[in-house]
Amino acid sequence: MGLAYARVTLANPRRPELAPIEVDALADTGAVHLCIPEHVAVQLQLDEVDRREVTLADGSRQVASYVGPLVVSVANRKGFAGAMVLGNQVLLGVIPMEDMDLVINPKTQQVVANPANPNIAGSIAMGVLECAQPTRVRRKLRGTEK
Repeated sequence: MGLAYARVTLANPRRPELAPIEVDALADTGAVHLCIPEHVAVQLQLDEVDRREVTLADGSRQVASYVGPLVVSVANRKGFAGAMVLGNQVLLGVIPMEDMDLVINPKTQQVVANPANPNIAGSIAMGVLECAQPTRVRRKLRGTEK
């Protein structure tokens, strides 16, 4: 399929006085998270919120700093994300792509807004119950509704 790249803007919402960073990111549907190099985390003054053990493409494992929050902008879409501090380039994984309803166009190898939702990001919220009638919902869940 080849490599797909996307022009990505990264910003720290906790520090709006810092200039956002614009980079070409590798879009990888085999990767889960957003990954950023250490110099990006330092430049945006991102806070470490956790450390995680990650498995790399070669099967090796290493512990990485998990930082955030970040505002990620791609193809006229925005989302919030955390990022693994890892590697020497920005890597856009499936969690931020799904969050912003982005897809990779296989013909052009570009990251684009989902053609099914071209104007606003779509999402799936399965299993959400209406809270307007909580007593009725509780009865229905227990099977005691009349």
